[in-house]
Amino acid sequence: MIHRPRRNRKSGAVRGLVQETSVSVSDLIFPLFLTEGKNTKTEIKSMPGTYRFTVDNLLKEIDACMNLGVHSFALFPNIAEALKDKYAVESYNEKGLYLRAIREIKKEFPESCIISDVAMDPYSSDGHDGIVENGEILNDETLEVLGQMALVQAQSGSDIVAPSDMMDGRVGFIRDILDDGGFTKVSIMAYTAKYASAFYGPFRDALESAPKFGDKKTYQMDPANQREALIEAELDYSEGADFLMVKPALPYLDVIKLLKDNFDIPIAAFNVSGEYAMVKAAAANGWIDGDKAMVESLTSIKRAGAKVILTYFAKEYATYIRSK
Repeated sequence: MIHRPRRNRKSGAVRGLVQETSVSVSDLIFPLFLTEGKNTKTEIKSMPGTYRFTVDNLLKEIDACMNLGVHSFALFPNIAEALKDKYAVESYNEKGLYLRAIREIKKEFPESCIISDVAMDPYSSDGHDGIVENGEILNDETLEVLGQMALVQAQSGSDIVAPSDMMDGRVGFIRDILDDGGFTKVSIMAYTAKYASAFYGPFRDALESAPKFGDKKTYQMDPANQREALIEAELDYSEGADFLMVKPALPYLDVIKLLKDNFDIPIAAFNVSGEYAMVKAAAANGWIDGDKAMVESLTSIKRAGAKVILTYFAKEYATYIRSK
């Protein structure tokens, strides 16, 4: 045999020389959950090792992450039910939890990168990502709310706004609002191919934001569809998106690759709560090695073409890498 591929696997040093894909801590965004109050850190039962933080404790968590090399954070708020309404007015309340947290973080850690979520569901009494009328999620009317939300997030210090709603035309609408407001440097990370997935359950537990009726299939994508993602990506790209995201990540590695092969801007992928929870549950039962499964999962997402990975493993991965 002239070619023996095993020669390039014969030792750790040789394997390191030929390794094609590696995940850097700088590739990762750490999703963090916010809640009202003081000096509180509450573990989310369906996401072991993941917590809801009050703002004071959130600052301590970010400090610890920054020291590990994790500099980018995606924020998600747990909003009291009494503050929710049909039009998600609390989402642009400048004195509210979310905007207050962004300001505090940027004051304490100006070098951090804050990715803010643009969607109505955490603030909506209906639990949907858009305004609901007679059981229908309204598209164009919702854009007005999303635009206002993105603007106040930018005003509060967000570096990247991330519309996760899947309303048609929202990227262009938000880009115009930001530019007209003087925020031409604020980026847009579009949730481009966000699928109507079964893997979001623990996230909805964390935010207590599940739909009060029906599902999200009229705006989130059908898991059976791949090429439809190209339509969504072309629209977001043409409307001014700076990143294109696929969510979830692991069941949609083919979609990540499809977007990477067809667009010349960074592709992001969200390693979602259900993917995280499965690894944690299996590891807790001794069925898999949790560290190895974490590394393999993140490597597969990077290998598929994602430049940026949102993952609840971010801090854990940074700690793991530092220990090696």
